[in-house]
Amino acid sequence: MSKRHSEPQKSLFREYGEALIIALVLAFFIRTFLFQAFTIPSGSMLETVQIGDYLLVNKFSYGVKNPFTGNYLIERDGPQIGDIIVFEYPGDPSVDYIKRVEGLPGDVIEVRDKELYRNGELIREDYVQHIHPTTIGRLDNIGPVTVPEGEYFVMGDNRDNSEDSRAWGTVKRKAIHGKAWRIYWSWDSEAGRPRLSRLGHKVE
Repeated sequence: MSKRHSEPQKSLFREYGEALIIALVLAFFIRTFLFQAFTIPSGSMLETVQIGDYLLVNKFSYGVKNPFTGNYLIERDGPQIGDIIVFEYPGDPSVDYIKRVEGLPGDVIEVRDKELYRNGELIREDYVQHIHPTTIGRLDNIGPVTVPEGEYFVMGDNRDNSEDSRAWGTVKRKAIHGKAWRIYWSWDSEAGRPRLSRLGHKVE
């Protein structure tokens, strides 16, 4: 009896174990090379993304990186102006930030009285906001600065409530996780309910 009954039981445990290993390997592959979940903790990108938005980051947008060294195994075109990227905060690589690319390598960036100039041209975009200011005066006038090779100048859409390249400099390409893609969940903590209208919304 014990022999006949123990064999199916062992087989069942083995199947569960193999399924678990496959699931873990698949999850590691997806998170490392394809998509990563990211939560919006602050209002620096209002109104493009909201506090409480949960979004997926496309890690393949700019290439495939070695998960251990951060070097590119397969390199594609880098971020473009207007891309919303998630990256390691230069002051603490364990913290991830989300901002919009406003300057490419070689671009000359200047901020005058809150207005952005790229290569001497005034840049005005509909997505720029000035909500709940917390950086009044400190970041209103910056530069001109030339973006170094292999680095990017990033800014929050909510310009008066964003610590970004105006405060701590440019972002190295190696530190970029990927391009923000879609919102898969959104929670309004003040109202205590989900924002169903934002589900599936493309981040741009």
